[in-house]
Amino acid sequence: MSLKQLVAAGTKVWSDSVDPEVIKAAPGKGISGATSNPIIIADILKGGGFDEKISELIDQGLSDSDIAWWLDDDLVKEAQRVFMPVWEKTKGNDGYVSFELDPLLEDIVKPIPHRQAVERYIELGRKWSKGHQNRMIKIPATPAGLDSLETLAGEGVTINVTLCFSERQYKLARDAIWRGAQKRKNGLEGFKSVYSIFVSRVDVYTQKSHPDLSKPPGGAQGLVGIVNAKRMWRMNQDFWAGKKLPLQQEIIFASTGKKLDWQSEDYYVEALAGSDIQTNPPATNDWVDAHDKAYTRQVDKLPPKEVLDEIDRKVDVNAMEKTLMEEGTRKFADPQKALETQIGKKRAALVGGAGAK
Repeated sequence: MSLKQLVAAGTKVWSDSVDPEVIKAAPGKGISGATSNPIIIADILKGGGFDEKISELIDQGLSDSDIAWWLDDDLVKEAQRVFMPVWEKTKGNDGYVSFELDPLLEDIVKPIPHRQAVERYIELGRKWSKGHQNRMIKIPATPAGLDSLETLAGEGVTINVTLCFSERQYKLARDAIWRGAQKRKNGLEGFKSVYSIFVSRVDVYTQKSHPDLSKPPGGAQGLVGIVNAKRMWRMNQDFWAGKKLPLQQEIIFASTGKKLDWQSEDYYVEALAGSDIQTNPPATNDWVDAHDKAYTRQVDKLPPKEVLDEIDRKVDVNAMEKTLMEEGTRKFADPQKALETQIGKKRAALVGGAGAK
């Protein structure tokens, strides 16, 4: 099985899903962690998977929003249970499940004042991390998200910084978390942090915005996201190397599914193999697992200098970050809105059906 070969090459493989069926099969495939998002719950909801539980929660008087968070928390807790043996075996270096804080804090339609959003991130980070050993709190690299990191890290919250597209974001997040970590009452023994670098979205962006990049194979087009992620991986390696911490502070390579027509299904998996974490879509993990392919360490290998020079010359990283963060925050908030709307419709159907009996 290629997933186990990928793990053998040095990659920790996580699933970009907490769907119970995916999580149940994960340990046998070598998958050692996962992350949650509203879309997963919405998909299960469509199939009627939560009808009985939603009826109970409605009877308890919960709002549509409260039901959404109850379901998310329940799925994440079950995934945590499955991966707890990994967490215990690695002494806290692996086996985590990421819990995403309220995406509506980044709603561009109904923006929240910066200070209020920061305080809310801190409040929710405390709430949803309490009592959980192998739960990571997922916070976006937005202005409000970044400004909440030092406080939460200082209180011992294990953080996954998500929606990272640039070295600027990564450095701000890393430095804030490190400042906070050094204030932890219990020291650095259990300190763990990860930084989710989104890869394929960058290449979708450059295909649209920079059609003048040299073409694959061998050209810069389709390599910008990989180069961007590998450079941040190297920065992360260098920063933490001298800290002599008990646990690894790692990069998560996120957004790793095939996006462009000419790419292979494991295009990003192969290019980023060999270190840290890949959070892959279930379909990507399934494809890799079904093919008997050997993976070798590629994460520290960059394209030729002429390709790197072309990328640096043509791609404005600040403009890229701005565009992708605008898209990213919209993709962040919209699924949560859709989930709560879907729960409202499910409520109407269940209550109406009960009344008709």
